Amino acid sequence: MLLNAKEADFRVSIELIPLIDMVFLLLIFFLVATTFHQEEREMQVALPYASSPGPISANLREIIINVDREGEIIVGGRTIDADELRELVEGRVKLNPEQKVAVRGDRGTAYANVVRVLDICKAAGIQEPYLDTILEE
Repeated sequence: MLLNAKEADFRVSIELIPLIDMVFLLLIFFLVATTFHQEEREMQVALPYASSPGPISANLREIIINVDREGEIIVGGRTIDADELRELVEGRVKLNPEQKVAVRGDRGTAYANVVRVLDICKAAGIQEPYLDTILEE
């Protein structure tokens, strides 16, 4: 059986355009997912230094409370007052008695502003609120 020369020149090729499209879609997905995850951490709050800061709990239900330089309370990117914070924390504690809270106080704010937030958390039923700091270099 003799093969024709035209049939022997047949080559298998991989289409690169759909492959490149999928790579770009995956890249965009991971960039967007990472951006949403960092939204709370990128508030304009300058944390105080500590010699042994601890990581924030990986618990998905953790409440992150930011206290900016002027003493404003920010939760979820929204400025709230003390009564709203108390209602929020009390509601979460009713749903989950083991609720975790991280308080991120700006190093330039008065200590009384951070204590006010900690007091609200303790009164609402949080057993051990966590104070977020960064490592001093």
